[in-house]
Order: sequence, then C-alpha cells, then structure tokens
Amino acid sequence: MLPFSTEEFEARRARLGRVLVAQGLDGMLLFRQESMYYLTGYETFGFCFFQCLYIAADGDMFLLTRSADLRQARLTSVIDEIHVWVDGVGGGPAPQLRNLLEARKLKGSRLGVEFDSYGLTARRGRELEAAMAGFCALEDHSEVVSLLRMVKSPAELSHVRRAAVLADDALDAGLARIAPGADEGEILAAMQGAVFAGGGDYPGNEFIIGSGERALLCRYASGRRRLEDQDQLTLEFAGVYRHYHVALMRTVLIGEVHSEHVSMFDAAADALEACDGSLRPGATAHDVFHAHASVLDRAGFAAHRLNACGYSLGARFTPSWMDYPMFHDGNEQVIERGMVMFLHMILMNSDSGRAMTLGETVIVGDGGNERLSRHSRELLAR
Repeated sequence: MLPFSTEEFEARRARLGRVLVAQGLDGMLLFRQESMYYLTGYETFGFCFFQCLYIAADGDMFLLTRSADLRQARLTSVIDEIHVWVDGVGGGPAPQLRNLLEARKLKGSRLGVEFDSYGLTARRGRELEAAMAGFCALEDHSEVVSLLRMVKSPAELSHVRRAAVLADDALDAGLARIAPGADEGEILAAMQGAVFAGGGDYPGNEFIIGSGERALLCRYASGRRRLEDQDQLTLEFAGVYRHYHVALMRTVLIGEVHSEHVSMFDAAADALEACDGSLRPGATAHDVFHAHASVLDRAGFAAHRLNACGYSLGARFTPSWMDYPMFHDGNEQVIERGMVMFLHMILMNSDSGRAMTLGETVIVGDGGNERLSRHSRELLAR
C-alpha cells in the first residue's frame, strides 16, 4: 500500500537528517500527519488524537500512537517500531513518550517539535512540555518538514498529474448537470463521485459549492438549493490522488450574463495571467500577490478582492488542503522549480451580490509553468 518506493522514503529522511544536524538538533517530534506521510507513508485520521513520530538525525525512528492505529501504521508505512499508548494509563501519552525517549538515553538532548500542528492541541502541548521538563530541551521547528515538502519529486509529480485529471473529470461531471432547476446536491455528488470513480481520495477539506448569495462564500456551508433561471454558482474543488491535491475554481453563470460579471471575469483572467507570469523560480510569494493586486486594483476591484491569491498544494489531510507558502503581501518565501501552486482570482461584490472566480493549479518550471487542467480559462455560462 506504500505510495512511494522505500528508496524515496529513505532519501527524504536523509534530507531531514542533514537539516537536523545543520540546526544542532538531535531529533524531531513530529505531530503533523503530512510529515508522517511524507517521511514514512503512514496515513490515518487518527492524528485527531495524540500521536508522535520520533525521528533522530541518524534516521532512528519510532511511532507512538493509539491501538486503533497500530495496524494502520503497519499496513501503510515503513515504520518498524510502533508503540501504543493506553488511554487512562500513566498520566496520558506524554509521559509514555518520555519513557521511550529515556530508553534511548536522550536526556539533555535538543529536540525539535511540530508545535504548529492540528494533532498537538494546546492541552496536549502543555502536557508534552510538562513531561519533558528537566529531561530535554524542546524547540519549535514546526516548518522543518513543511519546507522540505514544498518542492515535489518526480514520483510526487506523477501523483499530482493524476490528481489533475480527476479535477478536470469532476468539472466535466458538474458542468453536465448545471442548468436552471438543477439541484446543488446532485451537482456536488457528480463531482465528488467522478473523483472516487477515478481512483481518487477524499479531499483535505470539503468542496465549496454555493449559488445565489452563497456564490460569494469562500468556505463550505451546509444546505442545498436549486439553481434559478438567472443564477451564479461558485465551485472550488480538487482532484485528489494518494492525498495529493490539484484544485480548480470557477464561477458558472446561469441564464443571461450580466455586464458586471463580464467585467469581473475579464479582470480575473488578466490577474491570473499576470500571476502566472510572475510565478517563476527566484521570485517570491509576495511578487505573485503583488501581480494579482495590481491588476485587480487598476480594474477598480480593490474593494472586492481578497488579501491572498493562492497557495501551495501537495499531500494534505483534514481539515485543509492548503499548504505553505501562501501568496500574500510581504511573504518573501522564494519560489522554486517543482513547486505545485494553486492560483485563485476571487472577486466578491457584496453590494451588487455578484461573484466571479477563476483558479487553477500549475507546476512551476524554469521556462514557464505547466498548466494542470485541460479546460480553457474561458467564462463558463449555461
């Protein structure tokens, strides 16, 4: 069930080891599910409970998890040493983790910790610090593995391209059902079903679907309606394969197209082209955001755009498929070849009640970016 070869995992852990040595760390306590998946193949939604993957600079590692995830770890990962912490025993998992570290004679060591993690709640973080007090030094190195994950290997890009096919299939399935009177639930079911039918996975967060006034939302909201004869439908969704995401975003118009919608689309298309042109190795995330803001502000939409225009994509788990870096003002993260980036141009006019979005995913290249959609960037109307 491994998503990559054992050699690929070994190379990733070796890269991490070199980083740990350079930073003077003896090891890492990893709590992000993405990090565990990237380094070992281990996948579960059990990270909503306490679980920790310890990796030393020399590659030594063990997993501490709950009994429900023991077989999950054995089946999906290359981890040989797996320990189970028992609910209600020994003051919780943190003291049990300390015991495992003590057995490795790590007293006085410096350990990096992924404190910025959905799997390490504030309460569990306090328990961890209390258990390790006087034993070892804990330092926040939450971004170590995330930075390694930014640039995708050829094997990862193979999964990304498969996810892109599934995203296009989902859009095709949705467009085939979008018409006056269509039910949002049936559209959503067709889109998600296309991903599953193609061998894909659940996304890191819900597909966004909203019509009428809900077309102005950038988040999923429960409840369904039928499309009216004159309507707008915003879709943000992803094809997902082996947890790798490729996102698309479109606002589809139903009925007669209003002139404001056309103006909004033209501005969004110009902004997307400008961002794609700015997204080059050596540029920064700030440069891409500035290209987005400049075009939309000149077109008169400063009050209706967002303060970010996209982000990195990769292998992600709930509750979000968004990855680092994000395109926003002041983000000086340098863009590199092999990054997978989602560019989204979002305009929401709360005064007129009209929305327009245009977004797609690309692979950053030296001589231009690789578009990951077979669909054109034209305005979609039904």
